[in-house]
Amino acid sequence: MTSTAAPSAKVHRKSLGRRMAANWQPYVLLLIPVIITIIYKYGPMYGIQIAFRNYNPGLGITGSPWVGWKWFERFFRAPTFDRMLWNTVKLSLYGLLWSFPVPIIMSLALNQLRFKKLKRTVQTVIYAPHFISTMVVCGMLRIFLSPSGGLINLLAGTQVDFLTEASAFRTIYIASGIWQEAGWGTIIYLATLSSVDASLYEAAKVDGASVFQRILHIDIPCLLPMIILQLIMSASGLMSVGFEKAYLLQTDLNRATSDIIAIYVYEQGIVSAKYELGTAVGLFNTAINIVLLLIVNRIAKKYGDVNFV
Repeated sequence: MTSTAAPSAKVHRKSLGRRMAANWQPYVLLLIPVIITIIYKYGPMYGIQIAFRNYNPGLGITGSPWVGWKWFERFFRAPTFDRMLWNTVKLSLYGLLWSFPVPIIMSLALNQLRFKKLKRTVQTVIYAPHFISTMVVCGMLRIFLSPSGGLINLLAGTQVDFLTEASAFRTIYIASGIWQEAGWGTIIYLATLSSVDASLYEAAKVDGASVFQRILHIDIPCLLPMIILQLIMSASGLMSVGFEKAYLLQTDLNRATSDIIAIYVYEQGIVSAKYELGTAVGLFNTAINIVLLLIVNRIAKKYGDVNFV
């Protein structure tokens, strides 16, 4: 007796256009941010060519003569290029080294608090500095670090003008950044920890795990993908040191460490109206950031089995 197999039924899938037409509402909502991104993010990229032209506002962008790598060469040959580059790199690296772990440690500690009122009070206190403007923070720093009546000098019994000390600039910049942003940085980690299954903690307690062991074997593994994502995002902006704080804290006596690329762009591109040079330096920064992003993402993919780019 022979048996014949039934012919397999063909699965008729709708085309992409029909599926989009059947579910058009989400695509309409998606269209709005896409259009905004194209207009405000990709549209201005047309002006990047200023970095390769001798820009004349009267002639326009395309009418200005093409000069190739002239402005890049001028930037690389600037007398303070080495100092600006190393100051920027050091400020970014030291800032990443000291400030990156702080929100992680704070979120792990806050997650262990079982008194909700105390936890909310602590969160409010550490979130508050984020909402203080950079101008106000710099004003506070100048008052606290003043050689005459400043809080730090009163406590130390000295009369040192720390803002004129080149060796103290990086410490002041990074420490104030940690105070202002570390609390706000805990939000994303606390949100991640809130999704951890409570039964894991209960099982760990039954097995006799201490608080440190629960943090080590439950909390940190759950945070690891988010930590790597934050590290990749931080590394992608390594060359983009905040201009406002560095400029407001800069003095003639601390320029040896406070003179960074962002200030050079402001002085050349805005103050001196050398738009081509400012655009070239900005493009250089962007290229370095993209390379760093790809490198850190590759390392994270290789050693952490996490890939976001």
